[in-house]
Amino acid sequence: MLGARLRAIVAVLEEELVERGQSVRLCLLSALAGEHTLFIGPPGTAKSELARRLHTVFSDARYFERLLTRFSVPEELFGPLSIQALEADRYERHTDGFLPNASIAFIDEVFKANSAILNALLTLLNEREFDNGTGRQQCPLISVVGATNEVPEDEVGEAFLDRFLVRLPVNTVSAAGFAAMLEAGALRAWTPPSAELALDQNDLAALTQRAAKVAIPATLVAVLAELRQHFAAEKIYVSDRRWVKIVWLLRIAAATEGRSAVALWDLLLLPWLTAPDAPRQAAVADWLATRLGVHQACSPERLTRVVAAFEVQLQLEREANDLDYDASGRLNFSSLELAQSIGDPKGGSAAPRLTYTRRRRYGETHIGARIRQIDALLERITHYAKGIASHRASLADYQMQSLWLDARLTDRGAAVLAETNASIIALTARVKTVREGFLCLPRLPEDNGMAPEPILHESLDPA
Repeated sequence: MLGARLRAIVAVLEEELVERGQSVRLCLLSALAGEHTLFIGPPGTAKSELARRLHTVFSDARYFERLLTRFSVPEELFGPLSIQALEADRYERHTDGFLPNASIAFIDEVFKANSAILNALLTLLNEREFDNGTGRQQCPLISVVGATNEVPEDEVGEAFLDRFLVRLPVNTVSAAGFAAMLEAGALRAWTPPSAELALDQNDLAALTQRAAKVAIPATLVAVLAELRQHFAAEKIYVSDRRWVKIVWLLRIAAATEGRSAVALWDLLLLPWLTAPDAPRQAAVADWLATRLGVHQACSPERLTRVVAAFEVQLQLEREANDLDYDASGRLNFSSLELAQSIGDPKGGSAAPRLTYTRRRRYGETHIGARIRQIDALLERITHYAKGIASHRASLADYQMQSLWLDARLTDRGAAVLAETNASIIALTARVKTVREGFLCLPRLPEDNGMAPEPILHESLDPA
């Protein structure tokens, strides 16, 4: 099966690369989706090594690599002009051995090229076509891996940046991985994937057919729409073309793992697919961590405010006083007490003062209405708790089979769901305490049939 082969391929690609597992996986996933990857980071962080390893995954793949500078000319990428064609008044290039004939390419310092080169690359990367003379040449390009120290901000650079669906910040190895990096460097004898593992055009075509049948659930579309609105508010531009490509990559990810639908947790890939740099990617990751599996219309924060409203109402009804009337409608003075004499402020004798000490009592109709309100709230909380439990179980299953995300990312989502679950348990206990409090309110001897107004609180969506 393709999934097993891909796992074996990933294992081979990750060999001797310290703290580059996520980069290896996303670079391969991008290539499988027919998309391009941009590494953003300082020199000497294994960016070119990742690209060189990637081309060994595909059978008969032609590899092209070039370091660009501000002095680079089109001939370095697209090939020299054909003298024979010029003699015949045609402006054509010999492209054999250059980018238009490559399957996998690595372009280092890609944004240092001039606008003429970048504009030519736009069509090649997106349409897989190269304008050669009066015609367009079809290119066998699978994926381009680019590298840059920084993301450009000019118009041409931003347009070119949008051609890279996956943007991966790459930093130097951490202190914890430093010793492992030195040891791996001493053993630098990497063996490419075997021919049995390599992917050919039939494999890619079959994967494309399976991915086209992968469903996109409505709940997932809703999250994407919400994230799109969030980006608009934060002034982060994500093109419509990019959204379409994002969904295709998510379909590819699902198809490689044998799933018939994109999973909610596949959205954890979105930081690298949407935001252009590390700080904004971190912000997207934070946004996703607090929302995936946590229904905002019935979140612990909103539930807390609702529960607090019931607690306040119970306190008010417990402390409420009431006047007592006899059968003839006259005030029953047996419920009133004479206060002790106090000095008259004008120096005269003190007048007795009536004080009232009787707690309000409630009929069965009133208490029954309150209990029904509480039970409805408990039902919604229970429904939400079951949803959280279901999401936790699905995330655990996803973690077991996920090929494209490492444990650090899924563990964060699991931690948020665990925290939400703990909040729900605590809120449930508070609601049950309030329910008991309403049941213990003092009762009237006979029900007066008076139902209370509903307790005002935020509406909750139990979905």
